[in-house]
Amino acid sequence: MPESPEVQVLADVLDETVTHRRIVGADWGEFRAWKTRDRPVEDLIGATITGVTRFGKHLDIDTDRGDLVVTLGRAGWVRHRVEDDADGEHTGDASDPPPPPAAVIATLELDDDTALEFTDAGEWLSLALSLVDHPQDVPAVKKLGPDPMSPTYTRADFDRITLGRRKQLKALLQEQESISGIGNAYSDEILHRAKIAPTTHAAALDDAEREALFQAVRDELADAVRARRSIPLPKLKQAKAAAMRVHGRTGEACPVCGGVVADVPGSKGSAQYCPTCQGPAD
Repeated sequence: MPESPEVQVLADVLDETVTHRRIVGADWGEFRAWKTRDRPVEDLIGATITGVTRFGKHLDIDTDRGDLVVTLGRAGWVRHRVEDDADGEHTGDASDPPPPPAAVIATLELDDDTALEFTDAGEWLSLALSLVDHPQDVPAVKKLGPDPMSPTYTRADFDRITLGRRKQLKALLQEQESISGIGNAYSDEILHRAKIAPTTHAAALDDAEREALFQAVRDELADAVRARRSIPLPKLKQAKAAAMRVHGRTGEACPVCGGVVADVPGSKGSAQYCPTCQGPAD
């Protein structure tokens, strides 16, 4: 699932490459992905892209005719396809292996003979596109909590979602209404960095632990963005997986303490932690 660091890099790259381009055509393969029936995709033909930004795990392609909000869901992505580019990306070595196959859900043709391809590699469709006047007109964006990657995000913002909350930290970090942009993988990595068990309840944290977790959230996401900026877009998913210290590493040695990485109890193998670094999970 794309999370905020990778979506931020995607937004930055697209902002540099497609801003000021005019949309000259649209090809639709799966109309279930289009969520604003009162504003058909044809409304975008002739529009000029004015910028690309991020809201949580959502991408916002701003045009002079409205915002195209892309909810990436479980396995959605956006590719910038250039002429004669077999991989469907504007970056990457031609000798690199192609990325995993993904269904092209929609294509927007641009006036420089390139195109934006909206893809979904999941077993079921989770990509969604909405053409709106403002990003907050999309319910999933409107309900987003503060973004921990914002320079204005503070310890006070973090305390508001943790003090007194009888909820396990693993679940709380993924609660988009409380803190936006974090998913399954980075919640594991954040808790490992903070050295706190994933099943710990937020209400049980003392002040030092809340500070450690707050700093881990900020540092983990910022470090991930810095590390991904030099990675070609087709390789972001692989780079993310390779950088994980505990997530997806069941049975491997923890790179910090050498202990054995284990599955979080009850996660059915979808979440991991280090019992030595983080203490036993309930």
